[in-house]
Amino acid sequence: MPVAFSTLAFPDASLAAAAALGRDCGYDGIELRLIDGEFIDPLMPAPARSDVKRTLAMAGLPVVAVDTSIRLVDPGQCENLRGFLELASDLECPLVRVFGGALPGPVRRRRAVLESAARALEAHAPLAERLGVAIGVETHDSFSSSSVLAELLGLVDSASVGAVWDSHHPYRLGESPEQVYASIGHRLLLAQVKDAKRAPDRADGWRLVLLGEGEVPVREMLGLLRAGGYRGPVSVEWEKRWHPEIESPERALPQYLAVLRMWLGQAEPGSGKNVG
Repeated sequence: MPVAFSTLAFPDASLAAAAALGRDCGYDGIELRLIDGEFIDPLMPAPARSDVKRTLAMAGLPVVAVDTSIRLVDPGQCENLRGFLELASDLECPLVRVFGGALPGPVRRRRAVLESAARALEAHAPLAERLGVAIGVETHDSFSSSSVLAELLGLVDSASVGAVWDSHHPYRLGESPEQVYASIGHRLLLAQVKDAKRAPDRADGWRLVLLGEGEVPVREMLGLLRAGGYRGPVSVEWEKRWHPEIESPERALPQYLAVLRMWLGQAEPGSGKNVG
């Protein structure tokens, strides 16, 4: 499995600087969330797109995903999905990441909103298929539970629509890696990893930490992916943009890569070790 990293780790750095660090660490790819510290604009002009491609080509880092803030439950936000699909195609990227968003509580209203989100995916699936770019819905917001995400994906019959598994969000809701994999493993397009430990003093109750220093079962997740034949990218999502107090990318990204390489190596057939 190739290992990538998200530019969310670089809120104050240029794309060139982020790519250079990733290259020097030995990463295989890059997940684009920030470009030069700013969120990606689907209306990025052609010269800027060429600059991005040139910068990443020089670093030898293919784009594994273009990450958006689109929430499928909001029809207004879904209007931007076409632009992101075209941008990803121009960057020779195979995936656009979206969120599901917040579902309402009442059962009847919830189902209607879920079906609306599914229609938004279905409406864009033909373009995604033509461009060779998939749409991945992340385990996030009301879709942090893999069972909810599986319910949405079950309404969309397209190989160009699938899941992005964020290691943290399902776990904090009490789901095991086995439960997540059973729900969305067959539709998985990208695996995002981060580690965290409980922090009652924080508003969200969690603190991001270096890999292996928290309680998120990333190692078990990798074992399931390997055993299930997943060959897509694993991407380190070090959220420095949202949590400025955490370790710098210069420290975190090498550490994450070293541990991931070790754990993935232990998952290789014939290694005599079990990642689980």
